Amino acid sequence: MNCYVLTRLVEAFEAESCKSSLVGLDTNRKNKKGHTKGTSFLWEEERQPLIQLLTQLLQLDLHRLWNHVVEEEFVGLVTGSCYRILENPTISHQKNRATREAVMHLLAVALTRYDHMLSATLKITQMLQHFEHVPPVFVEAVSLWTQEYGMKSVVGELLREIGQKSPQELARDASGAKGYAVFLAELAERIPAVVLSNMSVLLHHLGGESYAMRNAILAAMAEMLLQVLNGEELEEASRCTRDQFLNTLQAHGCDVHSLVRSRVLQLFTRIVQSKALPLMRFQAVMSLAVGRLQDKTVTVVKNAIQLLAAFLFNNPFSCKLSCADLAEALKKEMQKLQEMRNKHRVTAAVVICAEEEWEAMQPELKATLQRLLHPQQREEIEELEVSDTAQEVADCIIQLLRKSNYKDAIHLAQEAMRCFQGMEPFTSSSGTEGDEEATILRILQALYTGSQVEGNVHEPLSGTDVAGGDDQTLEEQPPPELVKQEMLVQYLQDAYSFSGKITEALGMVSRMMYENSVSVVQEAIEFFVTVSQFGVPQALLGVRRMLPLIWSKEPGIREAVLNAYRRLYLSPSGDSERARAQSLVHSLTLLMVDASLGTIQCLGEIISEFMQKDEIKASTVQLLWELFTEKSQCSTLKRRAALMLLGMMARGKPEIVGSNLEVLVTVGLDEKVHEDYRLAQEVCNAISKIASGQKPVLGKSHIPFRLPQTHSLFERLSEAVCAGFARSSALWVPFTETAVTLIYQLAEGPEEICAQILQRCSQQALEMLHDPKGVEAEPDASPSSIPDGSSTLPTLILTHLISLMGNVVLQQLSHLELSVSTELRRRRVLGEEQETKEQAASNNKDKNVKSSGNETTMEEDLGLVGASADDTEAELIRNICETELLDGDQLLSAFIPLVLKICNNPGVYSDPALSAAAALALGKLCMVSTKFCDSHLRLLFTMMEKSTFPSVRSNLMIAAGDLAIRFPNLVEPWTPHLYARLRDPCQRVRQTALLVMTHLILKDMVKVKGQVSEMAALLIDPEEEIVGLARNFFSELSNKDNAVYNLLPDIISRLSDPDCGVEEQPFRTIMKQLFSYITKDKQTESLVEKLCQRFRTARTERQYRDLAYCLTLLSLSERGLRKMQDNFDCFADKLHDEAIYSCFQAVLARLHRAGTKPEMKALTEEFEQKLRTCHNRGLDSAEAPREGGSTPTPQPAKKPAAKSSRRQPLRAANRETDSDSSFITPKPRAARPRRGAQKPHPSQKLSIAFSSDEENSPEQDELLAELTEEETPRKTTPISRASVRHAK
Repeated sequence: MNCYVLTRLVEAFEAESCKSSLVGLDTNRKNKKGHTKGTSFLWEEERQPLIQLLTQLLQLDLHRLWNHVVEEEFVGLVTGSCYRILENPTISHQKNRATREAVMHLLAVALTRYDHMLSATLKITQMLQHFEHVPPVFVEAVSLWTQEYGMKSVVGELLREIGQKSPQELARDASGAKGYAVFLAELAERIPAVVLSNMSVLLHHLGGESYAMRNAILAAMAEMLLQVLNGEELEEASRCTRDQFLNTLQAHGCDVHSLVRSRVLQLFTRIVQSKALPLMRFQAVMSLAVGRLQDKTVTVVKNAIQLLAAFLFNNPFSCKLSCADLAEALKKEMQKLQEMRNKHRVTAAVVICAEEEWEAMQPELKATLQRLLHPQQREEIEELEVSDTAQEVADCIIQLLRKSNYKDAIHLAQEAMRCFQGMEPFTSSSGTEGDEEATILRILQALYTGSQVEGNVHEPLSGTDVAGGDDQTLEEQPPPELVKQEMLVQYLQDAYSFSGKITEALGMVSRMMYENSVSVVQEAIEFFVTVSQFGVPQALLGVRRMLPLIWSKEPGIREAVLNAYRRLYLSPSGDSERARAQSLVHSLTLLMVDASLGTIQCLGEIISEFMQKDEIKASTVQLLWELFTEKSQCSTLKRRAALMLLGMMARGKPEIVGSNLEVLVTVGLDEKVHEDYRLAQEVCNAISKIASGQKPVLGKSHIPFRLPQTHSLFERLSEAVCAGFARSSALWVPFTETAVTLIYQLAEGPEEICAQILQRCSQQALEMLHDPKGVEAEPDASPSSIPDGSSTLPTLILTHLISLMGNVVLQQLSHLELSVSTELRRRRVLGEEQETKEQAASNNKDKNVKSSGNETTMEEDLGLVGASADDTEAELIRNICETELLDGDQLLSAFIPLVLKICNNPGVYSDPALSAAAALALGKLCMVSTKFCDSHLRLLFTMMEKSTFPSVRSNLMIAAGDLAIRFPNLVEPWTPHLYARLRDPCQRVRQTALLVMTHLILKDMVKVKGQVSEMAALLIDPEEEIVGLARNFFSELSNKDNAVYNLLPDIISRLSDPDCGVEEQPFRTIMKQLFSYITKDKQTESLVEKLCQRFRTARTERQYRDLAYCLTLLSLSERGLRKMQDNFDCFADKLHDEAIYSCFQAVLARLHRAGTKPEMKALTEEFEQKLRTCHNRGLDSAEAPREGGSTPTPQPAKKPAAKSSRRQPLRAANRETDSDSSFITPKPRAARPRRGAQKPHPSQKLSIAFSSDEENSPEQDELLAELTEEETPRKTTPISRASVRHAK
């Protein structure tokens, strides 16, 4: 009775404690403390002694109170209070550890002495299912019972009880499955050996729907592999179990649930890090990891990369995993192994061949036989014991022959012939002695050769024979050297396969650097750092590929790139500071070999960041200067790389170059500059960092850094440009461009210096013109006529002259709008500040004259004066560009007729380089003034459309993009011709056009019309690089609100048009990409309605199929399905076509998979019934004439002549013109009627009107690039654009 009262009190106090803890969760901290102190705190102190008292009670011999069996109710009364205590969520806290352990010991006594196993098993499984805090508690309890009380059977009972749970029930009860999963995983970690013996009862849950149970069982297997089934000394049964567990883990690496796949990869990472994975499994698990790199789930991809990194860190092969080095070593060792095998095979062949052995022993055997059959003196013959069976005698004879004991073998054969007459092989024919000799030889030969051929190796009969048999066995085994060589070859093969898998993964991981997930990008960067440390040559590509990520807007990605390069390059190996500097310079130089301009710019950003943080030592900078000045011997490429690195460092610290300016000028721009224009160009780039590092701050009175015109830098640059003007060098033009830019950045009065350079170069050209005998003819250079037509100049001279003029024009324009405008503003601000100070000084003398209101008015007037001054300065610069820069009195105007003549006469001036230079110069001249641009814009677009040189078309496309930003209203009517270059037959021109249009569209400088379908068509371009750029464009465009959604209907209509669209399969590829950007339900519903309505205006069967296919790409919701049913009449009469009907069947299949609500299922079934009815009706009436309807009869589409999936590069109107009469203005077209005019022909062919192109008729889309004066677009659409001064 006392026990009953005590247990009831325990349960009552515990219930009150639980209530207190729950109430404390809903109140503030102050109330919670007070409540706990009042009730729960005292009970927590008394709880542990009461549990210990009950434990002592159960340890007594209570069987005397009952008939040897204690009642189950009594045991349940005591243990029930224990379970009630464990239900309290606070029992898992650290402060209650003593109480928790006391409860565990009490339950252990009940299990060991009172047969509480069944009740405890049921209670524990129920609590695991309903209380999320108890799994760790029961894991600790079961471990205690197993290790201290030897109750291993409780583990089997618990696992059996969990294993009997229905997988379907666990799939519905997520919380219960989670409790079981946590319990199993932690229990296997605590006592893996005990769990291993009961693992079979849980395996059927691997096929259940609960991913939590699958994860728990797989985690338990991994713990057993790590703690129990690890090592090389395992028994055969343990090896089989290990292999089964590994097979199971590998199989679930392709589980349907992403969390299971991710968990498997994590478990394999732990196994690899613990070196518990057998070597024979490396290839299979690595293949699994490489395959998971293509997984759609971010966490799976991330864990796959981590697993590959773990393989690298723990590989048993080598610290250097170069495929080329391993392949060479493997080939060498395999040749050596083959030679050893051939040598061993020859030796083994001599031993094995029985016939040759018989032939070798036959002479001696015959002599012995004749001596025994014809003895010269009587010999005593030993009597040999003959065994019971003929087979034993035969075996004995064989062994004697092998030991060359011919005498005993012959005697034994004679005795066997007498004892076993008539038995094979001892049959003999009675006759003369000659017959006896032949018979004995025949028997011996049959026995010896027969035993070798049949492979009968019999046991010897004596100890000496055993030794002989062992010798024979050793002779048949391969030598130790051959075994070692085979092991070496196998090791190299495994290492080569491992390196091959890593190389295969590199390409896949490198593509993940530009994923949307920050964590995946960080893991990819970390992986390439790891691979680089193991010497894989292909890792350099990934290291370069991560460079553009330095511009990422995500701070985590930018920091990851900086850390990667810090680990790869800023921690070089070496004993001394000098050695470490040499190692760093060598590594950075290798990174710059064959690097693109973009790669070098990214590397420059990283190095400048390191310089700003003082992470690059002064010894490295000193070594770079030594390499540049050739104090340390090096190659030309390394010298150039050193100079480039100095320029990058100068971005972070301009004083690196500023303090050594004379060294750069003296060494880099000496009289040998024409021998290496690239080095001279890099010298200019490095010096330009002085100007970029000291840019004037807007509104501050900071004097800009400028050098006098007489500085040696400008003298050397002028001399280098003029001296190389007449030299044949492809590097002179880019060097000149850099030199002119540097002059305008650093010189006082740069226009005067460049004017002198232009005059000197022009004088050289005129001298060559008047004295043609002195001009050295260039190989493969055709002379080009100059304006007077009487003499000729080399093409090279004209090209250099026009390129130089174009560079000067552009830099003069930039100098006016940036430097001059900024200097005017600086001086004005400085003057205003001085005036304000003077005015303030005068105001101090008469403080009481002016009121505060007047001061406010003055401040406002000053603000207006400042704004007006800004406008005045901008107007001044604009007037200079418009009226003075290209005026007839200016030097630059003298070159305009030459440029225009070359551009207008491509047949005469047919050199590609000259044409490209002239086209680029024309574009730069158009940038100067609106008047010049407006008058020559038609010529520019004519050349861009009809020039036969891709370089000309590409240059003019870039120039047109710049003009669209500077003069948007002038270029806007010519927008269709910009889009036309997207169809250019040259891959380089298409790529340039795509980049330009991407920039203009994303910056809102060009109206996005239905012509953007030209951009969509590049998604199926033959060049992968262009396809990637097109995808990037639409990806960026989709970030703008509804941009792709608004353009989709027009893109569909244009691309499915039979006259100018694409073929059906490429159309589907494009649509699949574009529809992936439609993610909003409202957009989907609206598109469903628009596409259904387009069935009424479509003209061909092809367009019907295209529209139906587009509907299959939409993920329909319930409202979207209702929209389709509302517009069912639009496509009902098209369902007789099998292709269209199959598309709607695909829509139905997706609806069946997604529809789980009863309303959705009913709508789907109704829609399916209507589709089936219309389809069957259409098949039945296919032969009958169609009645009048709203949809016109479709006409078969004309197939394009070209078989390629890409459309024709040139328009039909352009192809009709005569190719021999390029740049001849075609006959003017009839003026198209205005929008309000009456249509001339009512019976005109039906055409589709695009909502975004209502201003442009189809006739306008077909205009040629070269238009007559009357046809030149005049009506412009103003585009708002910020002024230059505000943009800057």
